[in-house]
Amino acid sequence: MLFNSIPFAIFLPLVFAVYWLLGPRRRQLQNILLIIASYIFYGWWDWRFLLLIAASSLVDFLIGLGLGKTEEQSRRKTLLVCSLVFNLGILGFFKYFNFFVDSFALLVTSLGLQANMPALRIILPVGISFYTFQTLSYSIDVYRRQIPTVKDPIAFFAFVSFFPQLVAGPIERAKALLPQFQKDRSFDPDKARSGLRQILWGFFKKMVVADTLAPHVESIFANTPQQDGLTYLIGTFFFALQVYGDFSGYSDIAIGTARLFGFNLMQNFAFPYYSRDIGEFWRRWHISLSTWFRDYLFIPLGGSRCTKQRRALNILITFTVSGFWHGADWSLVFWGALHGLYYMPLMLRDRPSPFPETPAEGKLLPGPREFLAMVGTFGLMLFSFIFFRGESMTHAFQILGQIIFHPFRGLDYSPYYEPILIAFVPLIWEWGHRTKQFGLDVPEYPAPVRWALYVLVIAGILVFGKFGAQEFIYFQF
Repeated sequence: MLFNSIPFAIFLPLVFAVYWLLGPRRRQLQNILLIIASYIFYGWWDWRFLLLIAASSLVDFLIGLGLGKTEEQSRRKTLLVCSLVFNLGILGFFKYFNFFVDSFALLVTSLGLQANMPALRIILPVGISFYTFQTLSYSIDVYRRQIPTVKDPIAFFAFVSFFPQLVAGPIERAKALLPQFQKDRSFDPDKARSGLRQILWGFFKKMVVADTLAPHVESIFANTPQQDGLTYLIGTFFFALQVYGDFSGYSDIAIGTARLFGFNLMQNFAFPYYSRDIGEFWRRWHISLSTWFRDYLFIPLGGSRCTKQRRALNILITFTVSGFWHGADWSLVFWGALHGLYYMPLMLRDRPSPFPETPAEGKLLPGPREFLAMVGTFGLMLFSFIFFRGESMTHAFQILGQIIFHPFRGLDYSPYYEPILIAFVPLIWEWGHRTKQFGLDVPEYPAPVRWALYVLVIAGILVFGKFGAQEFIYFQF
């Protein structure tokens, strides 16, 4: 079920009403309702994949119980390995089986041999990369003794399947979200109003910005030989804003929806395009994923507590695996490795960032140094997005060839004027609210001003928004 669909517009108010009518002291019934609602929400795509969520939930719940009953280290390691093998095995089969088969067949063919490899039509379950990492965080944290074992299966199943963030995050940690299912929740009008504001802003970024830019991006990237370099630069810029509006818009809707039910989810985007170096970018972009890889891959590899050479390798491994997490394609692997290379100068510098925590802190506009740092960082992002958006490595290099060797062909750029203006609206607005949690986080505004803003945003969605339940980009990951 898509957030931006008629079924969800009916589903959400119904679940919300029944949930709070159950009363603040009926936690177990509320959790059961959330499990039922979440399974309906997910099963709307394909009910067969509900078995995967149920199996993943059951396996990690039982492994958690096992970890809680033993102090024997060898047995604890065995249980953790079982969780890793089961969850990563499912993820690997559905997401990467054909990738490895095709890559092996290509290698064999390049050696002059005949490759007769099995071909399976495997459908990628929506959100499998997200909920798999969420359940793994529980098993790993229990193994590390950072959180206690959960003995309430209803709370655990609700934690894994919680519908607002089930299919595209944020990837919540068990230690942050699970306790919220284990305590009573009462309706908070202020929290609900904040949630509605964040949902509204998320819909604006998705339906007005991302979905307006999407057909232009698709058209530009589908016509490699016909487009000149400037058109590809425009298309890459559009894609950068499309993927931000799409994914951060989803996160805003998810976080706001969770708040309606009394839950607090972590901030997943903190205005990343104002970053002044690549380290800051990854502290602001898809925060739940970048911190997951930091805590469960980079630090176990040795983190920064080793030689610079080993630290550089750890960084490169972490970013490359992050690229592979995004999809079974060598261009995405390269995109991840490229970010690892971007990060190397920061690691070698081995000193704190020269910039304050907030861009242009206490000022209306950034100074020349900060502005150039923002432009440079955004330029690195645009370059990497060519590989992220390209259909393959070959396609990405074809695009780069057009940019370098055929920068101008006198094409008609007028169709891009309106989307450029639309794309800049949220960027400019969010700059003025860069210390907030999201763009419409304005409870301190006078009531008339707030309501004028709400009306303006709703009017923008109705006039410029694209209706028809366009899927979110990160569903494919």
